[in-house]
Amino acid sequence: MSLTLATLVASITVFILAIFLGFELISKVPPTLHTPLMSGANAISGITIVGALFLSNTEFHDGHPGLAAWLAFAALVMATINVVGGFMVTNRMLEMIAGRKNRKRGD
Repeated sequence: MSLTLATLVASITVFILAIFLGFELISKVPPTLHTPLMSGANAISGITIVGALFLSNTEFHDGHPGLAAWLAFAALVMATINVVGGFMVTNRMLEMIAGRKNRKRGD
């Protein structure tokens, strides 16, 4: 597979458009929907982890991992941090909501 200038420009264009679209979407989300949105992002990061595990099983060239293996490792580390951190924040937010409900009932 060869990377031509046209595919590089198209890939960078899609990446930049995804950044702008993601920023616009996230900025329009009301605070009450951040917890469900984070749970969805955690599911997507879980899919990223599975994909990175598949990619990390690439062939080695002369005993050294290729660029795809290093990128898969970086994606695996970042997606794992995102999943763990997202679940921690989601759990804390749900505990705060549960605490508010308990105070309203007088428990």
